[in-house]
Amino acid sequence: MGAHTNRERPLAGKVVLVAGATRGAGRGIALGFGELGATVWCTGRSVAGKTPPGRPETIEETAALVTAAGGEGRWARVDHTDVAQVEALCERIAGESGHLDVLVNDIWGGDALTGWGTPFWQHDLADGLRLLDLAVRTHLVTARFAVPLLVDRPGALVVEITDGVGDHYRGSLYYDLAKASTIRLAFAMAEELRPRGISAVAVTPGFLRSEAVLEHFGVTAEGWRDAIAKDPHFAASESPRFVGRGIAAFAADPEKMELSGTVRSSGMLGARYGLIDVDGRRPNFGDYSRGVVVDGLRAALAEGRLDLSSPEGFVASVGELAAPFVGQVSVPLLGRLRGLPRPLADEALVAAVAATVRVG
Repeated sequence: MGAHTNRERPLAGKVVLVAGATRGAGRGIALGFGELGATVWCTGRSVAGKTPPGRPETIEETAALVTAAGGEGRWARVDHTDVAQVEALCERIAGESGHLDVLVNDIWGGDALTGWGTPFWQHDLADGLRLLDLAVRTHLVTARFAVPLLVDRPGALVVEITDGVGDHYRGSLYYDLAKASTIRLAFAMAEELRPRGISAVAVTPGFLRSEAVLEHFGVTAEGWRDAIAKDPHFAASESPRFVGRGIAAFAADPEKMELSGTVRSSGMLGARYGLIDVDGRRPNFGDYSRGVVVDGLRAALAEGRLDLSSPEGFVASVGELAAPFVGQVSVPLLGRLRGLPRPLADEALVAAVAATVRVG
């Protein structure tokens, strides 16, 4: 996207801090704000000559991309676990930009620390606590020093980036606690900021085509469809720019206070504002996953193979495509489903299970 007219730059003059903007969703969010003309402060630890092994992205690149998208990209190397560095960053923003209009907390870094498949009593304790330090404490520290720059600006916004919109288990205690905590942070901050006319929300991307995910599948950003053969759900994936466009559009929405304190997905925001992704699609991974579940349930009912005797049997009976999503179904829900009269309850059963699938 090149130059913008004033009409296309509703965030011109607005100042945004995207904390954790080096790659993935953070970079996409920074670019989304750049497209709407904002000044975007991009922070992270990766700069030229100092990047993690195998990860070439830098914060300077993100800032340059913001400018190329139509905004003004600024960058600062910051370790958000270091209180003094975060305080110095916010003093710099105050001195150079005068204020903030949006804070986006996207600091993460916990992928390598998550012991998938390892029960919490066997999980490396140091790794688990470090994950929470990176994913929760950093958000608190950053909000502590950044929010005073926007607290007197009605219409300002705080965004917490999370994973998933529901209260389902996310596969690892420490990961689950981190992502649930950011949702709760948005809720609590919304309560305290509402009297000042400031909103706070949590936002989750859908199936994100981050640099790491593309590398995992062995495809490029342009050739991402080649990975659908390996994972059919990838057909419903989205670029990092899509969640960025959704958050930027939300920031520009004069009615955003009505959603303050809630958790939204990129698909929800995309539908609300009629947004398209960089490839012209309108992805909504939440709608997609519920559709897969409904199809799997109806097929299992029609073929007489639906098993409500146990969570394991239920997951196995709905088919391979739906299994990852219905795995969220709780034991109490299965008990209620078993008590429904049949066959009149078939559609009620489908609706009840689909309603529990809230992945974003």
